[in-house]
Amino acid sequence: MSNPATSSTAPTAHDVTLLEDFATLSAFGATPGGGVDRQAATPADAEQRAWLHRWLTARGAEVRYDGVGNQFGLFTVTPGAPYVLTGSHLDSQPLGGRYDGAYGVLASAHAAHRAVERYGVSDAAPKYNVAVVNWFNEEGSRFKPSMMGSSVFTGKLPVRTALTTTDPAGITVEAALREIGTIGDYAGPDVAAYAEIHIEQGRDLENKGTTIGLVDATWAARKYQVVVRGEQSHTGSTIMADRRDALFGASLLVVAVRELAEQSMDIPLHTSVSEMTIEPNSPVVVAREVRMHVDLRSPDEAFLDSAAKKLAAESIPGIEERASVTIEQVQTHGWGVAPFPAAGVELAAQAADELGLSHQTMMTIAGHDSVNMKDVAPSIMLFVPSIEGISHNEGEFTNDQDISAGTDLLTEVVRRLMSGALDGAR
Repeated sequence: MSNPATSSTAPTAHDVTLLEDFATLSAFGATPGGGVDRQAATPADAEQRAWLHRWLTARGAEVRYDGVGNQFGLFTVTPGAPYVLTGSHLDSQPLGGRYDGAYGVLASAHAAHRAVERYGVSDAAPKYNVAVVNWFNEEGSRFKPSMMGSSVFTGKLPVRTALTTTDPAGITVEAALREIGTIGDYAGPDVAAYAEIHIEQGRDLENKGTTIGLVDATWAARKYQVVVRGEQSHTGSTIMADRRDALFGASLLVVAVRELAEQSMDIPLHTSVSEMTIEPNSPVVVAREVRMHVDLRSPDEAFLDSAAKKLAAESIPGIEERASVTIEQVQTHGWGVAPFPAAGVELAAQAADELGLSHQTMMTIAGHDSVNMKDVAPSIMLFVPSIEGISHNEGEFTNDQDISAGTDLLTEVVRRLMSGALDGAR
């Protein structure tokens, strides 16, 4: 489906360059199904980081890395002034889509460079500089938790905790970053404001024929590491009454988590179970242990907490008794319902109106680095449509017209932020 607001617009030279760069970026870690597989600090991630480094330096930016691998491209126009920071992430899910995160980084790079060029041909000097950021490990697929780089940058996660985190193979974040050579000692820029653009990862914008989503708040999220413990035994000879099957208990929990959402009639609740590890995972052994990740999200934080309490107090004890297992649940990550600055939403809306782009306010269901950044700097979050809402999937797609329109809007937003338009909106 094409967006009527942008589909008839002829591509500009800026559009052509943007799309050419996106095609280049999409080749790193490309998969046969048209997606990408470039998890954090893998060789494919190293290649795209090196390409972005070259792209930024070729246009006058200084590229630096902090202690957890966040990649910054600094365009210094007004020496000594803080920076408007704009960006997203380049890492992907396994067999992920080309657009998730990567579009936001590339759009930010183009927007920052265009904004600097505009100031270069005017008599006015910006109040703030601009910097592009590629946050490390936003996806959380290789290393947990997600949004790791921005969590460290905003002080929500200790850097030592992040660096000593291991992937399933036992490789630490620090070792992985040193292997690809993108870890440094830069403390990061002094941030005056933050802007991020992303694909929606839902289908509301496409369904309504709207070009831009203006994010005004986040859904709340609760994420848990769950361990189901049973007893290893023979799949054939152990009588059914004697079995303490951890996989059976885990399966009941998967159903219970899904039923939480199905039983929620009036308030939206999204529930998932993912990343299941089974021990010993042998075809002739009843599982002794299952580790799994449980994810609960809702726009109503009180309702979310009541759902989590119901799972812990009602569902889990019943499963433990039925399957003769024990279940340990620990919250590992989460955030609450929180607004983005209203002044930032209004700034982006005015810019979209001037560009003739249709827009609507909406909440973000997925977590993004802006969810962290809004707590330390005035922040703006923008969405462009996702075809059929497909995301974290090789079939992820966004129309070229919407890619270009979003980048045009981000450029104008960044330019206004550089002038100090959100001063006092903290």
